[in-house]
Amino acid sequence: MFASLRRWMRLETVPDEIPLELTLGALDAGGIDQALISAWYGPETAPAARGALISNDEVAALIARAPARLVGVAGADIRRPMEAVRELRRAVKDLGFKALRLLPWLWELPPDDRRYYPLYAECVELGVPFCLQVGHAGPLRPSEPGRPFPYLDRVACDFPELTIVGGHIGYPWTEEMVALATKYPNVYIDTSAYKVSRYPEELIRFMRGRGREKVLFGSNFPMIQPQAALEDLDRLGLEREAQELFLGGNAARVFKLG
Repeated sequence: MFASLRRWMRLETVPDEIPLELTLGALDAGGIDQALISAWYGPETAPAARGALISNDEVAALIARAPARLVGVAGADIRRPMEAVRELRRAVKDLGFKALRLLPWLWELPPDDRRYYPLYAECVELGVPFCLQVGHAGPLRPSEPGRPFPYLDRVACDFPELTIVGGHIGYPWTEEMVALATKYPNVYIDTSAYKVSRYPEELIRFMRGRGREKVLFGSNFPMIQPQAALEDLDRLGLEREAQELFLGGNAARVFKLG
């Protein structure tokens, strides 16, 4: 599934575990004060794992070792709706996580599938954003679930109180993602998995204008180092206030980082 990512990263193998010290070192090298780290849940797990590739408790254990630097983002198994709702509630209320993240390409289900909807309602009740991948799937999976229209458009319409953060820009449907972020007050875009040199021009125009409060910086570590993701930042031509919003201000507001 990840063969294409290994090819892009020029890696023969992916290590089973990345030491926390390596992650913190990457943040230091990029001048990053805080980072969101995410659990991963999907259908291809042993029954005992309950859908967890990287569990919420595993993420919480890493945060406990660096609480000033790391912020938790929950995952859940959408095949078990009530269990998923209870797990999200536990992750937010007991573990202190700040959002929910699910990957439609991993489930091969677009975000308007009925199995996501109980979790959207719980995100609204808990006051946390829902994060997902938009655009083509880097791993060897179908990309259609990541297309913003009509799937994410329908979700934003059905849940006007839900804050949605579309990660990975939305390429090759970036204009669709910009349209959604323009249309809906609670829809945002993050730039994870893309270096500045690869930002589409329509996204850059949006960041310079009415989208200055709608785009959040991301790196997608370990695929891209934060320092590398920040190279050529001046190419964006952002005013100082817009740049500060992009690099941290928008994320602090959306994820209520304090």
